[in-house]
Amino acid sequence: MKATFIQGTLVDVERRCHRGVEIEITSKGRIASIREIDQPAPGYILPGFVDAHIHIESSMLTPAAFARAAIVHGTIAAVADPHEIANVLGEEGVLRMLAWAEQTPFVFGFGVPSCVPATPLEHAGSSLDERTVARLLADSRVTHLSEVMDVPGVIHRDPAIMAKIAAAKTCKKPIDGHAPCVLNADLLHYASAGITTDHECVAITEAQQKIACGMKIQIRAGSAASVVRALFALVAEYPRHCMFCSDDKHPDDLLRGHINAIVADAVRYGVSHYDAIRVASFTPVEHYGLDLGLLHIGDWADFQIVDNLKDFIPREVWLRGCCVARGGVTSLPEGTPEIINHFAAVPVTEEALQVNASPRATAVRVIGIMEGSLITECRALSPMVRKNKWVADPEHDILYLVLVNRYCAQPPVVAFVQGFELTSGAFATSVAHDSHHILAVGVSPNALAAAINQVITNRGGLAVASQTGQILEQLALPIAGLMSPGSAEEVARGYAACDRAVKALGSSLAAPFMTLSFLALPVIPEIKMTTKGLFDTRCNAHVPLGIQAKKE
Repeated sequence: MKATFIQGTLVDVERRCHRGVEIEITSKGRIASIREIDQPAPGYILPGFVDAHIHIESSMLTPAAFARAAIVHGTIAAVADPHEIANVLGEEGVLRMLAWAEQTPFVFGFGVPSCVPATPLEHAGSSLDERTVARLLADSRVTHLSEVMDVPGVIHRDPAIMAKIAAAKTCKKPIDGHAPCVLNADLLHYASAGITTDHECVAITEAQQKIACGMKIQIRAGSAASVVRALFALVAEYPRHCMFCSDDKHPDDLLRGHINAIVADAVRYGVSHYDAIRVASFTPVEHYGLDLGLLHIGDWADFQIVDNLKDFIPREVWLRGCCVARGGVTSLPEGTPEIINHFAAVPVTEEALQVNASPRATAVRVIGIMEGSLITECRALSPMVRKNKWVADPEHDILYLVLVNRYCAQPPVVAFVQGFELTSGAFATSVAHDSHHILAVGVSPNALAAAINQVITNRGGLAVASQTGQILEQLALPIAGLMSPGSAEEVARGYAACDRAVKALGSSLAAPFMTLSFLALPVIPEIKMTTKGLFDTRCNAHVPLGIQAKKE
């Protein structure tokens, strides 16, 4: 094969200048030379972008389908944490993700989940002990130890989590953090264990403390949590200590844009395009040691060509010396994943979803959600009482919240939530971080039972039910109850239909399913739901639904 020649204006991030160039690409996909020219062809040549932290499973797509959706936006690599499938299938799930990723040339840097289950206070589908984590870290396809969510364990130097951290150090692989609102002495102790990143910052002062402790900040713009604009000021001051990530990205959002949208937003808010591009490419490539080219002679010919430095919409995307996307259309393979699952939930009845009112309780603990945040509030509120049962009060936005154990037959756990604003019906999902039980929100037990049982029938997925129990929309996710074998376009259509149906029932949330999915994650403040009931992170313990009056 002959060499390929590409012309354009090279955006030189390291020299902070633009240069007209002609790039020679060898038949083996490497950059042989970069020759400066005076009148280059139109277009700006940039490094490909990297999502510095994402759970592929949250896109509901397989790795190959995710790659096809992301590549058209100039994303050529993703630092992925297979935490979700590991919670369902354990080591087998991680190995399947690694194998499925090999069905596409898109570059994945997979981590080994460090906290499966996320907490010993929860019942997951599987677990990864210290020996398993060490074995997986030795795999050459693995780039890092994924987010260490057991903050108390690290601070108090719990032997189990410290053994996993030690295994990563032995393999000379970086260690991702997960430390929302951890500051001061606790942060120093957490970071000193060897934690190198954090993607949970919500304020610039928190991020600055973490950078001072030697950590890199992954600035997040996901489907449920997005605080990027508050942290853009970091980029100009610490471009070598920042990265961009999505963490969790639903398929319809992914079709609209990816890391390029964050870069464009950063530039719009005053960040130099040199710094924004560095944060989206150089920093994650260097931190994780990704096998990606950065437009140096001898590198892989991995890059993108955009028409302008405002919207960063790629005209072409090149990977390993081949044009793999042009004009929003990709030639990457679709992949052929097999269907594997771990689903033992049994159908629920309306009667099982009713809650006996305690005569001694003056109020109940209600999970209060906030738009765009994974952090919840514990609110003391009074739901309606009907026939000695606590019932939903949609007029005051107090709705049922139900968790059904997907791994064994167990009575549903029922509580209340405020913030979804449903006026009728219910919706359910088996994408419920981190153990991925079935979560549902609704106005009535019959609507809840219909939505939950449809998810069970499909062995995972999403479902929306009317007040009378009619299924309005559904999306089956048969791969581990998390992913579809379909294309991004197919899954996005199904997800968007479910999303519209929930909003037609009254919800004004931007991403109601994503918001619901995090209500079972007991490592993020303030109060969450587990198979054992409500869990309050402030006291690190399960708490009863009812609140009794304090004795004088």
